[in-house]
Amino acid sequence: MVVLKGVPALLSPEILFALARMGHGDEIGLGIPQLLEAVLQLLPLDTYVESPAVVMELMPSDRKRGLLTPVWTSYQSILSKAGYEGSLGMVERFAFYERAKKAFAVVATGETALYGNLILKKGVLAPEDLCQAC
Repeated sequence: MVVLKGVPALLSPEILFALARMGHGDEIGLGIPQLLEAVLQLLPLDTYVESPAVVMELMPSDRKRGLLTPVWTSYQSILSKAGYEGSLGMVERFAFYERAKKAFAVVATGETALYGNLILKKGVLAPEDLCQAC
C-alpha cells in the first residue's frame, strides 16, 4: 500500500512505477472499477485515438444469448467522471489478447466480471496541467 498524500492507496508502488514509466501511446491492461478510478486520477487518456479505453467485444455466442456486461456501464461512468467523453472501444477477442500481450503493463486484479478486462492508452498532459501545484 502507498501512503502518500494525493495518491490513491489502491495504487501499489509497482503500478505507480509502471504509470510513471509509460510513454504516450503505451497501454496498460487492468480490471476492477475502484482501481480504474484510482488510475484515472493520475493517467491522462490519449485524445489522439478513437478509443483510448477498450474492452473485448462479446463473442458471437454470448451476444446471441444476450449476455449482459454491467461492468462496462460502470467503466463508462468512471471514464465520464474522469472527463472522457467517448465510449468504450470494442476489440475482437484475439486482437484484444494481442494488444494485452504488447501492453506496457498488465495489472492482475482478480476481477471476476465477465468481459471485465480493460486496456487504457496513455495520452499526454497539456503544458498548463503539468505543474498544478506550482
